[in-house]
Amino acid sequence: MPLRVHVDVVSAEELIFSGQTDFAVFPGEAGELGIYPRHAPLLTRIKPGTVRLKVPDRDEYELVYVSGGILEVQPAMITVLADTAIRAHDLDEAKSIEAKQRAEEALRNRSSDVNYAAAESELAQAIAQLQTIKRIRKPNR
Repeated sequence: MPLRVHVDVVSAEELIFSGQTDFAVFPGEAGELGIYPRHAPLLTRIKPGTVRLKVPDRDEYELVYVSGGILEVQPAMITVLADTAIRAHDLDEAKSIEAKQRAEEALRNRSSDVNYAAAESELAQAIAQLQTIKRIRKPNR
C-alpha cells in the first residue's frame, strides 16, 4: 500500500479540502515547500499562492489558492490554516485583474492617505490568484 498523508486546508469560513494525498506543495515564505508522507514535524508561515495537492488516482493536481497563513506538518497529517482559501476553479479572473489594477494604482498614487502596506498585500494576493488561474490552464504544474 502506498504511503499517503492526510491534508486539511481550512479557511476562516470553511473546510476547503480534506483528504489523502501522495504529495503536497505549499507557498512557503522562502520558496515552495514539497511535503511527502512521514515528513518531519514543521510549523511555518506561508505566503499568498497556490497549494498543489497530488490526490491518489488523479492525474491532475488539486489546486487551492491561499491568502497566506500557517502550515503545520506532522508525519501523517498536514494542516493549512488560512484567512482566505478558495478552490482554484472558483477564482474569478476578472475580479483578480481588477484588484491588481486597484492595488497598482494605489501604490502609484503618492497621496498621504494611501495605506501602502494594505495596497502591497492586496497586490500580492491578486498576483497569486492570477498565477493560480494560470496553473488551472496548464495542468500538472
